[in-house]
Amino acid sequence: MLNRYRGKRCKTEVATPGVFYIVFVLPIIASVIFGSFVMAEVLKEPERELGTLQSVSSDLTFISTQVKILGLERVYSTNVEVNIQVSIDDPVFDCGDLYVTIYDISKTSKKVVTQSGFFHQCFDKNNLILPVDDEFSQIIESPGNYEIVIEIFDKQNKKTTSSSAEFTVK
Repeated sequence: MLNRYRGKRCKTEVATPGVFYIVFVLPIIASVIFGSFVMAEVLKEPERELGTLQSVSSDLTFISTQVKILGLERVYSTNVEVNIQVSIDDPVFDCGDLYVTIYDISKTSKKVVTQSGFFHQCFDKNNLILPVDDEFSQIIESPGNYEIVIEIFDKQNKKTTSSSAEFTVK
């Protein structure tokens, strides 16, 4: 390269590899480590719930509960399956999404044990039991008090109905 002012060759210096790593590579590695640490801490929080319905608008209409939980016992032994079915007696709901959540209510704050979603459930025409062509079955291994919450959202996610019941695992 020529120096414009003196007509002599200029000596060009390239940044050393150490500077390159400090400026470009080290920040990327630090970001990944920091992000992993933050995610690990967030996932450890006991009150964290699964956000499967985050896209639902906040202007949901809550309809009176006409949902029946079928097959739920009051007391289960550990390592015995909790098998339930759901019946809906509300003519507003013919198709929609079914969510089943089990909370551990043994402590002061509810903790999600499991959450299942059954999508595009059409049941009104034949008065079908939910979930259609599927089953909800969950084994609970820890003794304690539990609450099961059933939520049904219509096709447009504008209306919802729900029901809940408590049971014990010994």
